Amino acid sequence: MHILLIHQAYASLNEPGGTRHEEMARFLVAQGHRVTIIASPVNYLSGKPNPSERHWISRTEIEPGLTVLRCYTFPAFHRSFFHRTLAFMSFMLSSFGVGLGVPDVDVVWGTSPPIFQAVTAWILASIKRVPFIFEVRDLWPEFAVAVGVLRNPLLIKASEGLERFLYRRAKRVVVNSPGFITHVQTRGAKWVELVPNGADPQMFDPNLSGQGFRHRYGLDESFVVLYAGAHGLSNDLGVVLDAADLLRNHPRIRFVFVGDGKEKPALVREAEARGLENVLFLPPFSKCEMPEVLAAADACIAILKPLEAYKTTYPNKVFDYMAAGRAVVLAIDGVIRRVVEEAGAGIAVPPGDPRAMAEAILRLAENKELTKQMGTAGRRCIEENFRRDQMAWRMMKIFEEVAKNG
Repeated sequence: MHILLIHQAYASLNEPGGTRHEEMARFLVAQGHRVTIIASPVNYLSGKPNPSERHWISRTEIEPGLTVLRCYTFPAFHRSFFHRTLAFMSFMLSSFGVGLGVPDVDVVWGTSPPIFQAVTAWILASIKRVPFIFEVRDLWPEFAVAVGVLRNPLLIKASEGLERFLYRRAKRVVVNSPGFITHVQTRGAKWVELVPNGADPQMFDPNLSGQGFRHRYGLDESFVVLYAGAHGLSNDLGVVLDAADLLRNHPRIRFVFVGDGKEKPALVREAEARGLENVLFLPPFSKCEMPEVLAAADACIAILKPLEAYKTTYPNKVFDYMAAGRAVVLAIDGVIRRVVEEAGAGIAVPPGDPRAMAEAILRLAENKELTKQMGTAGRRCIEENFRRDQMAWRMMKIFEEVAKNG
């Protein structure tokens, strides 16, 4: 079976960002299938193109059976809404042209966000007369409306119409969180499959000390609280800075921000203006490097803005934190809170509440045994319920079924 994936924000293991799709693709190839991925050369965390990629199209054979085609995308991912839309549209058009030239496809896999690439996937599936699978990783446009990025009533109505159109035309709608199921069903999805986010336990060693990383950045004797991921509007990292401010008289506690994004320069300026010497900003690291980065942490933060819509999410970083055996400080309500609390993997605090976050961090810093127990419990939960190979197996069975039945 040959699977064609259209994914603008795809990241390989040697790049920063979420690698759900490369991990799944490698599993599919190991089971004897072929996967071709059409992606952008612009990294979604940094917003910058990879200088090693040619301007219009490049081809990389990750391994036999797994090919990545990166095609031209307007490099403006972290600028205004208008410029982001240009980036999405440019990839939509270029990926369509490249996709037409990919032969012998059995299934086309579209993923959102951004939703525009799913349009490309549907058109290609229609032309090639093969099934279209629509994977929903975030609820768009609902999240964009909730956070205030999308405000124009006409654009909102058009976006919601496009969302319903794609749900109705997919052979399967795959969601990565149980919180998304009702949303997609009420908007026209006929057959919904849950393939949740997870992590590869073999990628992370909970017994790794991360001492080399700690020494490199002057964190040897610190209690390290780490945030890893996008520094965007939705991530509400100003709350973490507020918590750091509240804990400035506990110099052993250090806050480390790893990643990049549109809001990062403003966050750096704010930390400097407030004299937060307990805060350290670092660049993004590739997924291959993240095991050492997470091993250097004592606890890890997952946070989103206090919006009702975000109660539906299963953020991928939470599963990585748990796989690394690190206690989670969770400032997100809803379905992911149930996972963390039922596993005993961390402390949940109200989103948008820096004082509650500071109190949770101080509690962990003063009780190393509790911190260790929570990390161990999180690791056990991943091994039992959220292994990446389990999720990839579910995805493979969906592909095989729709390819067989058309």
